[in-house]
Amino acid sequence: MSAHTQTAEKGQNTTLLCQESYVCSGTDEAIFECDECRSLQCQRCEEELHQPERLRNHERTRIRPGHVPYCDSCKGANGNIMHASMTGSRQIAAVRCQVCKINLCVECQKRTHAGGNRRKHPVTVYHAGKAQEQEEEEGMDEETKRRKMTEKVVSFLLVDETEEIQSSLIFDQKLALSKEITQSVDCKEKQKVRNEEDFIKKLDCSPDQHLKVVSIFGNTGDGKSHTLNHTFFYGREVFKTSPAQESCTVGVWAAYDPVRKVVVIDTEGLLGATVNLSQRTRLLLKVLAISDLVIYRTRADRLHNDLFKFLGDASEAYLKHFTKELKATTARCGLDVPLSTLGPGVIIFHETVYTKLLGSDHPSEVPEKLIQDRFRKLSCFPEAFSSIHYKGTRTYNPPTDFSGLRRAVEQQLENNTTRSPRQPGVIYKALKALSDRFSGEIPDDQMAHSSFFPDEYFTCSSVCLSCGCGCKKSMNHAKEGVPHESKSRCRYSHQYDNRVYTCKACYERGMEVSVVPKTSASTDSPWLGLAKYAWSGYVIECPNCGVVYRSRQYWFGNQDPVNTVVRTEIEHVWPGTDGFLKDNNNAAQRLLDGMNFMAQSVSELSLGPTKAVTSWLTDQIAPAYWRPNSQILAIFQQQVHMYDADVQMMTCQEGIRVLHSYHDTNR
Repeated sequence: MSAHTQTAEKGQNTTLLCQESYVCSGTDEAIFECDECRSLQCQRCEEELHQPERLRNHERTRIRPGHVPYCDSCKGANGNIMHASMTGSRQIAAVRCQVCKINLCVECQKRTHAGGNRRKHPVTVYHAGKAQEQEEEEGMDEETKRRKMTEKVVSFLLVDETEEIQSSLIFDQKLALSKEITQSVDCKEKQKVRNEEDFIKKLDCSPDQHLKVVSIFGNTGDGKSHTLNHTFFYGREVFKTSPAQESCTVGVWAAYDPVRKVVVIDTEGLLGATVNLSQRTRLLLKVLAISDLVIYRTRADRLHNDLFKFLGDASEAYLKHFTKELKATTARCGLDVPLSTLGPGVIIFHETVYTKLLGSDHPSEVPEKLIQDRFRKLSCFPEAFSSIHYKGTRTYNPPTDFSGLRRAVEQQLENNTTRSPRQPGVIYKALKALSDRFSGEIPDDQMAHSSFFPDEYFTCSSVCLSCGCGCKKSMNHAKEGVPHESKSRCRYSHQYDNRVYTCKACYERGMEVSVVPKTSASTDSPWLGLAKYAWSGYVIECPNCGVVYRSRQYWFGNQDPVNTVVRTEIEHVWPGTDGFLKDNNNAAQRLLDGMNFMAQSVSELSLGPTKAVTSWLTDQIAPAYWRPNSQILAIFQQQVHMYDADVQMMTCQEGIRVLHSYHDTNR
């Protein structure tokens, strides 16, 4: 593709030349475009070529400055458009192949010159002027204008299979031609979405544009990507499709529909062969939580139970885990648009081949009523969704008719009573908050496989070491300083000693104050506290009531504190937390503390006599005219260099002391 692009750059045309080379040898400026001849012609070539009687009726158009011809590959032999029934308009050429002598649009070039030797053919790139584009748009109908708006849309990887928010640089030949991209990018290269601005840049929309989010779910191989391409992008392969057995959509992909002002999200299929099944299933619910409209795509002759089970479990998980988190995100980020007034609307898109559509046997029965009855029979209650609609199509002969689904989607997007459009930055913040909150490994030994979205996907994975019960808080709650909490009471374990004492008198007054046994009261000095401990044992002190218990207060008949002054509660032991009742209750610890305190006290008391003896010996050795050290209150130090700087002078209030120093012993 690099050679292809280089040739295109060398062949850029600002002035269109004659493509016939019949009289002028291709050096004259083109004046006419002939549909039947499929070429641009100068004045001389046009006159010579159309002299024969059979060629005089060719439809010729005088071209204007900046004119770009139509694609030749889209035309039949008689000049008619081959794809008129599908496209409804002529395709503007993007390049002209110098070898094949034909003009090609982007799609035709991709189809005919993508492989083999043709991909090396030199081409000339056409650059349409703004005046011509405006003139063409004025002559277009509304449907053609919409189709043209989606020509430059490309998808990008938003979240990968490991629940990391990402973007993917996908090389698209059409994008390269329209935006003059000259460097090829490998489709496997990934680049992190750095921030909100980068997300908006990938969408290629205005930061102030108010958008809605449409996502699609369904089993793998049911044609979800194909459905989005035909519903929103007029059949262009914005989302990759593949006939292979392996899933072509891995992770979550996004694209912006500039016509309907929506972010379209393609998801990985259910029931596919995957390694991280739990994480990928949890990822689907994150996408559902930020969506305004959900399309459940199913291609089966009858609606299976897994559809109702999926929607029912998704509704329950949304109400239980995501509603509170979305409200917290709204308050934390200061968003003006509420994120969780109601859940998204659902459209069940059902495609059959041999069976009739739901409700067609009895026209008086509404399909939505039959779906609600089916939910009740399976004990699944989709209360979180703002609405559930059914849209079916029966495909006798391909291709599938998506017009009914397209109308249903547009009707739901126009309804803003329950879900309001919001800026792309709000969408990114909501997805980022959910990804940060509900992330991490999911232990297989705690997994309950009876539900599509079990609580283990979204709750904390910590387990009490004493009783084995799990924490009921959401994932990563410790980052916000929220402690662990369990639904059931814990049991006592001697290994962890998970008892907690509370003052009984305070509890009766409506307060719950925790107390611990310790060596001495807070009002006792270390020596007095140690003496009291040796005589009357440990104490239990309440901040409000003072000392409420001593273990050896009486010679005999001392009662247990649990029966008199404290209440006992059994607390859960979570990984990484400290033990309970840890103060100075350990005998060995009390002994060591006492010995350390005694040694420190002896050292402090012996420091004074040692200094006194040292000062007395110094005064005895000193000359008679020296003042005793005990009488010298202050010393001022000054250095005076005498002779060879070997004498140091020290002055004080009473005279000068001279201390001699020698250079070495051999002096």
